[in-house]
Amino acid sequence: MRDVEVIESARAAAAALDPVHARLLGELTVPASAAGLAARVGLARQKVNYHLKALEAHGLVELCEERRHGGITERVMQASAASYVVSPAVLSASAANPESNADHLSAGYLVALAGRLVREVGALVRRADASGTRLSTLTIDTQIGFRSAADRAAFTNDVTAAVLDLAARYHHDDGRPHRLVVAAHPLPEESA
Repeated sequence: MRDVEVIESARAAAAALDPVHARLLGELTVPASAAGLAARVGLARQKVNYHLKALEAHGLVELCEERRHGGITERVMQASAASYVVSPAVLSASAANPESNADHLSAGYLVALAGRLVREVGALVRRADASGTRLSTLTIDTQIGFRSAADRAAFTNDVTAAVLDLAARYHHDDGRPHRLVVAAHPLPEESA
């Protein structure tokens, strides 16, 4: 089971967002058969089995094992990931594009950048999984309390200068290109 799976198909996204399917995916972080799952969620086994087949068709659940009980084969399923993110690529042409926004200080630009990050890293993870390799990434996530807008502006200038200096120092035209994204936004009140 992967930690996070990026859903790139509109049909898979629709399947994952179906309320019954979403509940089953939540339950299937622990492997279960249709019968075991039916008892946990209060649905008929046949109905659970129907929904599991739909989820399996989209790669959202995977077969863990098969158990034979006399002439019956019990299939034990598990979610393909602990959590899912729907890629903006599912929306195709209407997906946000950071290149179409000149205001790099706007919330719209940041959201479009986050969408591109999800699309790109999702594709890289699938490629790494397919080749049996690990995707090398770097993530820095921290919180900063600014006392004033002037402090925030000074920090913005300092971090920009530092990142540009580091990028210039380590960039090689013949090296493998990497994308570096540095973003800051106020924390939502419920997160503070």
